[in-house]
Amino acid sequence: MLYPITAIKKLFLVFFLIMTVSAIRPVYIFAQQEEQEKQREIQLNEETRRKFDYYFYGALNAKSLGKYDEAIDLFQHCYALDSTNANVLVELGTFYNVLQEKNKALDFFRRSVRYDPANYYYNMMLAGLNKELGLKQEVIDVYSSLSQLYPEKLDIRFELANAFADAGEFQKAIDALNELEKNTGINEAVALNKFRLYSMMEKKEQAFDEIRQIIEKNPSEPRYLTLMGDLYLEDNRPETALQYYDRTKAIDPDYPALILSMVSYYEKTNDKQAAQAELQKAVTNPLIDVEVKLQLLTRYLNILQQNRQDIKQVNTLFESLFEQHPNNSQLNMIYGNVLLLQENKEGAAEQFGIYAKANPEDPAGYEQLLRIVLPEQDLRKIKEITTEALKHLPKEAQFYFYLGAVYYQQKNHREALKVFEEGLANAVMRNPLVESDFHGQIGDLNYFLGNTGKAFQSYEKALQINPQNLSVLNNYSYYLSLAKRDLDKAEQMSGLTVKAEPTNPTYLDTYGWVLYEQGSYTLAKIYIERAIEYGKEELSAEVMEHYGDVLFKTGEKEKALEQWKKAKALGGNSSALKKKIKTGKL
Repeated sequence: MLYPITAIKKLFLVFFLIMTVSAIRPVYIFAQQEEQEKQREIQLNEETRRKFDYYFYGALNAKSLGKYDEAIDLFQHCYALDSTNANVLVELGTFYNVLQEKNKALDFFRRSVRYDPANYYYNMMLAGLNKELGLKQEVIDVYSSLSQLYPEKLDIRFELANAFADAGEFQKAIDALNELEKNTGINEAVALNKFRLYSMMEKKEQAFDEIRQIIEKNPSEPRYLTLMGDLYLEDNRPETALQYYDRTKAIDPDYPALILSMVSYYEKTNDKQAAQAELQKAVTNPLIDVEVKLQLLTRYLNILQQNRQDIKQVNTLFESLFEQHPNNSQLNMIYGNVLLLQENKEGAAEQFGIYAKANPEDPAGYEQLLRIVLPEQDLRKIKEITTEALKHLPKEAQFYFYLGAVYYQQKNHREALKVFEEGLANAVMRNPLVESDFHGQIGDLNYFLGNTGKAFQSYEKALQINPQNLSVLNNYSYYLSLAKRDLDKAEQMSGLTVKAEPTNPTYLDTYGWVLYEQGSYTLAKIYIERAIEYGKEELSAEVMEHYGDVLFKTGEKEKALEQWKKAKALGGNSSALKKKIKTGKL
């Protein structure tokens, strides 16, 4: 059965850089082997050293060119010549980690540090891996060693404190931060971390003392006063928080962070009118930048949503902003999203339209407009939006796809084919899955237009790019079955779709029909009956006709006639179906 066209979904691919180190699991190293390797010292003769250097620099060159298979081969040659070379051990560890051979990767990283214990880079890599693994004591051990080797590197002491904290040794973490503080003096990062640690130890006054020290050092800095107020507010001490907010207000009454803190304060004390007034005052204040106002509004929206309050109360604030900044289209984009949250699609579309007109080369405006009209399947509006978008954004694939889909659904197959081919030729295909879908749609359209050879070529291209493109696998296998050719290939492709989505009635029907064409009538009956079971809400004439054909082949001729009649009732009107009903035969 032909799989219907669906709106393209944005897919985000995760790309792994070969130099990235990911989490690895620990491996047991036999003590005897470890001891032997510690004692082992390979003295390379001149010839062996030349070979080692040749392989090593060849491996580095291959890696830089992206020839990773070749690189790992050459590094393994190096390892065979000198299994104690820390550079080689690190390189192999990195490769094995990416190849998901975690035990080997951890082994290589540990040994690289064993043979080059003072190497800062190797130690940091090992510490990071141990941290990802949750090997807390090993993280502490590595950072403790590094802090002795590199006492001038203060970031190591900071990491050591974090390692103690992660292990639940809060006092040791504080001691490490105190040591760090002797070198750096009182600073924000250290103080905030000590505040966090004291809070976890439920030593609240010592925690607040850390921030007080920062304030004493910077008495005119509103940021720290506001921070102190926020911390007291989180601690359910609004009266003390207000004292610090008042001190901030005396220094800078228009300090943006203070405004939101006051909103939070009024929310905490259940004074919603005061919270609204505070925001209104900020929005109408000409001394505050529009970007800051937008940040305040965005954060205020988050507060309203978290507290499940009516977000319509921000509409008047936007009205004030539009009066002050009539040409700032970013306001239109944000307000459009706010109106969408309020389910005001008409108002949102108006705002997105203004944004798109002001920023014709930004796809965001058109995409938001499509977001509104796509669920409603308003083909006229989809066509209007995508046509306008492509005038300014001829390299954006999504607009070709949606425009082609409009023509497809209007059964204007020639125009749809033209659009998809133009998209393939002109658009930047940032996502290979999207490119595969374009080839798939071109295949479908060519088939409808009678260009079977071109259709099958497009399907092959689609599957080369994405072998798991289920709609292509389904359609390609179905059309092969109709042509009664390459049925083994069709059965294999269709089987992949059923395995991926075992309750999809379209895929089940296609698989059943391929089995039917192969002569496996009993199996075909099972899969088509499943297709009917899972698709009973939207049965098609095509499926019922298939079922009738299968029943006829399994000797159930009366039941077959019933299904053919059901197919006709569902809209089937082919001459072949009429003949089956009239004669009671295939």
